Amino acid sequence: MAITLSENAAKRVQKFLDQRGKGIGLRLGVRTSGCSGMAYTLEFVDEAQPEDLAFESHGVTVLTDPKSLAFIDGTELDFVREGLNEGFKFNNPNVKNTCGCGESFNI
Repeated sequence: MAITLSENAAKRVQKFLDQRGKGIGLRLGVRTSGCSGMAYTLEFVDEAQPEDLAFESHGVTVLTDPKSLAFIDGTELDFVREGLNEGFKFNNPNVKNTCGCGESFNI
């Protein structure tokens, strides 16, 4: 069971944490949303919750809750640039389908 960050994603997250001036890592989770059922959530974490599961990747802590881990176990978060666009990309081996707009997925 693990969630990892690519080196590019870890550098980007660390840059954001440094700019914020606080935070212990990044929370990755899922919520019900969109036409395919699930959407990813990302937020900075200032304090871990007792139920949090923590993973270390390239010096950055990634936290998630046990419920979300069932949907994102094995996921690698990457940071990519495609033309003029840049952003985080979720490489989730559990995804069976995604919606046409790319906002949601199902397992």
